[in-house]
Amino acid sequence: MGLSGAYGRSDDDEGVRVLHAYLDTGGTLLDTGDHYGSGHNESLIRRALETRNRDEVVLSVKFGAMRGPDGRFGGVDARPAAVRNFLTYSLQRLGTDHVDIYRPARLDPAVPIEDTVGAIAELVEQGHVRHIGLSEVGAETIRRAASIAPICDVQLEYSLFSRDIEDEILPVCRELGIGVTAYGVLSRGLIGGSGTTEGVRAMSPRFQGANREHNDALAARLTELAAAKDASVAQLAIAWVAARGEDIVPVVGSRRPGQVATLAGSVHVSFSAAELAHIEQLIPRGSAQGDRYPSHLMADLDSERGRR
Repeated sequence: MGLSGAYGRSDDDEGVRVLHAYLDTGGTLLDTGDHYGSGHNESLIRRALETRNRDEVVLSVKFGAMRGPDGRFGGVDARPAAVRNFLTYSLQRLGTDHVDIYRPARLDPAVPIEDTVGAIAELVEQGHVRHIGLSEVGAETIRRAASIAPICDVQLEYSLFSRDIEDEILPVCRELGIGVTAYGVLSRGLIGGSGTTEGVRAMSPRFQGANREHNDALAARLTELAAAKDASVAQLAIAWVAARGEDIVPVVGSRRPGQVATLAGSVHVSFSAAELAHIEQLIPRGSAQGDRYPSHLMADLDSERGRR
């Protein structure tokens, strides 16, 4: 997402170099959405993969988020006919005959999840999709979806600053044998990042006023432990998410080739039980201030229903 203008101006040539740097480190998972740059991100990935073996890459694609010419979002369309239409255009932009994981970006309140998952299941049978995923949905929706077809994973925000999935969603995923793709593991740069307020950060409550000051102070508490482990704060935060279980895969975005090696280095960071307990003391659950999205977007998240 960051390679298609979400956090400020982006450069396509630099974006391709970032993707190559990631693949050169041994990375395999590329997570995108057809609404990232209104198709731009998928076209960028196609360009990067032209000299690569397609079968060595796992393409995870989100669909359904509608955008206008001004870039504003206009709801979600996850009707079966729309599912097939969105995939057709994604395959064209990506230059491939299949995607490995296909998931609605958000729950469409007007369409039963059973209908959406059933449509993707047909695409799996036809060979256009390998696995079915979900994104930002609650425990009940996950159960309903899993009753129709096998669900590979659920994409959810999960970090030291965002841990609500631990209450119901993560236990249900583990009960059903469904993985979690964790995004926002650095809380959009608040933890160990530049923390600039360009792009989507400008509307994030966590980046506003007193919330920002409080959250910056929270993240700074990790500095000493990170130094003791010869790691950066970002590496520490990524490794913490990975340490929550083998069924959790952190997804981290990079905008420059130099960031890739640094973030990939998080795989070498491990924790003792005492260190994990210390991190819990440094950043207690629920201590971050501000919602992870503006109120009007939070209201649309099925994963937040019943919590607000």
